[in-house]
Amino acid sequence: MGNKARRVIEKHKCSHYLLLFLALLGACMMLSDAVLTPAISVLSATSGLGRSLAKISAKFFSSDKTKDHAAEILKKYVPTPAACAILVCLFTLQHHGTKKIGCIFAPIVIVWLFLISGFGLYNIIYHDSQIVHAISPVYMLRFVQKIDLKHWKLLSSIILCIAGTEAMFADLGHFSKKSIKITFICFIYPVLLLTYAGQFAYVSKHLGAVDAFHLSESISNRALQHVFAVLSLFASAVGSQATITAGFSIINQCQALDCFPRVKIVHTSEQILGQVYVPDVNWLFMTLSIAITIGLHDISQLGKATGLAVISGMIVTTCLMSLVIALCWEKSLFASACFLVFFGSIEAMYLSTSLMNFFRGAWCLIILFLFFTTIMSAWHYGTLKKYQFDVENKVSIDWLTNYSPSLGVSRVPGIGFIYSDIEMGIPAFFSHFITNLPAFHQVLIFVSFKSSPVPYIPHNRRYLIGRVGPREYRIYRCIVRYGYRDSVRDTDDFEDQIISSIGEFIAREEYDYESLNSAEGKMVILGSLMEDGGTALIPVEEMGSSVCSPIVGGGSESRRNLLEGSSGSGNSDNRGGVSRKRVRFMLPPKSPQMRDSVREELQEIIDARESGTAYFLGQSHLLARKGSNLLKRLLIMVYVFLDRNSREPPVALNIPNAALLEVGTVYTI
Repeated sequence: MGNKARRVIEKHKCSHYLLLFLALLGACMMLSDAVLTPAISVLSATSGLGRSLAKISAKFFSSDKTKDHAAEILKKYVPTPAACAILVCLFTLQHHGTKKIGCIFAPIVIVWLFLISGFGLYNIIYHDSQIVHAISPVYMLRFVQKIDLKHWKLLSSIILCIAGTEAMFADLGHFSKKSIKITFICFIYPVLLLTYAGQFAYVSKHLGAVDAFHLSESISNRALQHVFAVLSLFASAVGSQATITAGFSIINQCQALDCFPRVKIVHTSEQILGQVYVPDVNWLFMTLSIAITIGLHDISQLGKATGLAVISGMIVTTCLMSLVIALCWEKSLFASACFLVFFGSIEAMYLSTSLMNFFRGAWCLIILFLFFTTIMSAWHYGTLKKYQFDVENKVSIDWLTNYSPSLGVSRVPGIGFIYSDIEMGIPAFFSHFITNLPAFHQVLIFVSFKSSPVPYIPHNRRYLIGRVGPREYRIYRCIVRYGYRDSVRDTDDFEDQIISSIGEFIAREEYDYESLNSAEGKMVILGSLMEDGGTALIPVEEMGSSVCSPIVGGGSESRRNLLEGSSGSGNSDNRGGVSRKRVRFMLPPKSPQMRDSVREELQEIIDARESGTAYFLGQSHLLARKGSNLLKRLLIMVYVFLDRNSREPPVALNIPNAALLEVGTVYTI
């Protein structure tokens, strides 16, 4: 049955859109939660600070009217500015990473949990020890049996009691399953039970008291109330941390699936892949969180929006989890349906009560949802259409090797590096270039990048080199593999490493046993020394300018001198072609182990390098076809804006401007 369901989903395109919508909905709810939870947590803590300051200020005034006026001012004007200041500090700390932040916050969390559990236990013993019986689910069943519209609306307030569990499981990339289970079951859950039971034991005896429902009011010692107010500020920051790190994890996964614009992902741990920090998104979260805090400045409205975000994310999780049970775990559809009906019905009940509060603050979530959905949908749509265009318009190697001579294509001295996202065939922008300017370099190297889920790729396993077309055409393909902690952008000798690896490939092409077969031929993992301990090309460093060459023009020596003269000013801008160490290559002393044909090909590589190098980058421009509907034009417009303002792809190396050729291609969709 599971295979049948899988075939049905694969067959119908509408099911693909439904799954995409559910995934984006869940991701947007989690991102909205990362904005709302810090706002409501910190604002509620600063509200307690305002009440505490009001009580302290009463000691300095003798008139009751003055006391009330001062208390009103402190309660009204302290919470929001203090919350904004704490939010700025909280988001500023995020660049330290989960481990360091955990070390900072761990003592605060431990003291806080022991403090609230101690107060809860005291209130249970002192006020109403029978309150522990309320833990029984019998009372929940009685509530449901006698429920009416008034009691139905009360269910929306219960959602915030379970808020945070969704972030806890979204943080699985930061912590192990075992640590989360042990911590929650053995420590967090008992503490929460004691705290809630103690607070309601106090409330049951002080129903008419002012602010009786605030946790700080259940503390009998007034001096400890002020300590509690200060400690709650730090605890609110800790409580917000889980949703923020969960938001970073969601962004990391969405970007890997081409559902979010290119942003800088900083991996803060070499041991745990999921511990990430996203600077751009961090400041976006901070801006939105502060804006919502200032705009609403009401805990009740923030609570309605947060509750709707939490329960919406849970419903999406339940729907997708039922598919996992049927398709991935290959359980029966009956078991999957039972799971969906049981948990889905409970969550749908809470969702209906949350939607009743739409005009009481939940509308804020809809704005955040539309904001994140527009970004993610537009980026996914534009990226998908670009990839489809590249795949449909890429040309085979035969076109370059067999048909290009008939088009009058000539070869010029030098090496051409063609950067592309595709790992097979000729990218569309390069065929477009050759069609309009029929010439390319004596040596061509197609370069693409491939990330791996490991911290570092050893240097001797980094380059995957293969030959494209017949040997006499001197066309190669290089796939550069890098780990999530490798720095791809800061490699000044990147060109030298690729050329050296290609020389090594030529020398050991026929005898390498660690080869991978592809449709274009054999790909060899390179970077280590050859069997005799030597190298195919001997690098020799010398001081000089960055040498590059245009694609056409006069002799190679005159081209190099022209570029050296235009770039050798000695400033520090690498992209301007400044003076730096330049590596020349030499052939090793002649040995019987290297055949003449190999030496000849290596010499051609050296001569081409001496003539200069050029770098080709594709620059795409998306346009909506005439007659396209409004939604399509809007998505493309948003994608173009995001593409222009997002981070550069990982191929943004230190390429001299004089050697860079950006080939523009218009994609009409």
